[in-house]
Amino acid sequence: MNKQGKLLIIGFGPGRLEHITGRALAALEESEAVIGYTTYVDLIKPLLRQQEIVGTGMTEEVSRAQEAVRRAEAGQTIAVISSGDAGVYGMAGLVYEVLIERGWDRVTGVEVEVIPGVSAIQSCSSLLGAPIMHDSCTISLSDHLTPWESIAARVEAAGAADFVIAFYNPRSGKRTRQIEEARQILLRYRDPSTPVGIVKSAYRDRQQTIVTTLRDMLDHEIGMLSTVIVGNSATMVYDGLMVTPRGYERKYSLGADTQALKPHERLRTSSEPWSLAALNPAGNVVKVKTCGFCGMRKRVQLEPHGGYINS
Repeated sequence: MNKQGKLLIIGFGPGRLEHITGRALAALEESEAVIGYTTYVDLIKPLLRQQEIVGTGMTEEVSRAQEAVRRAEAGQTIAVISSGDAGVYGMAGLVYEVLIERGWDRVTGVEVEVIPGVSAIQSCSSLLGAPIMHDSCTISLSDHLTPWESIAARVEAAGAADFVIAFYNPRSGKRTRQIEEARQILLRYRDPSTPVGIVKSAYRDRQQTIVTTLRDMLDHEIGMLSTVIVGNSATMVYDGLMVTPRGYERKYSLGADTQALKPHERLRTSSEPWSLAALNPAGNVVKVKTCGFCGMRKRVQLEPHGGYINS
């Protein structure tokens, strides 16, 4: 019976060896060969001993995934590496796509383990303060694989919904307009003074951290090694750090030793007038309709029998 191979898809974090998880370290040790982008292989070389190294350049992601699958099908234990988290713009999805193309299934096919790592939104946020304490999203501005119209629509939606946004792949030598266009879209929804953090090479040599504003962000260096985090309407800057409040100030007195609300009162609907239960106690479906006369958008409740009540 042929030896069953294994694919270990590893996210090794921002780059410093101390930020690699214990499971990722064990998986590298377990592997017979390590396949990855040459720059990423160089970052983890001090951890490699007897493993064969297969490093390739930019735009060779498909060939790396195909080689990893071929070797695993031949019985080898293969590590496929990504910086950050392999499941966030990394190699995990592509490896699965190649496997699916070859008719792989989880029962009889090679074993696959995706090992999580610290993604750029997390590592960069830790250097900036606490900018993603509330709802956030990641958007890659690279249109090499995704149509720009789709990317712009996502920026528009995130801007309208007041998400904190982490822009990955914001600019390269050939792609210079995308971050400019994204900024213009966000200025329709956010004040020019909205805090923006720009982190280059987080936790690597030549790390650079800048806190600026949506108005002035393009005055600073932004490149392929940068991650740009745009705050929401509540994000503030204190002593050079970006902080996005979670909302505790709505219910608690952050400077008081004794809280007005007792522990048993804090989750009551009466203590949370902004909650769905308080806004719509009857449990009717809430929809937004556009008035045919004035064009204004209004929140309405759909009653169980199908009628509307203006709110």
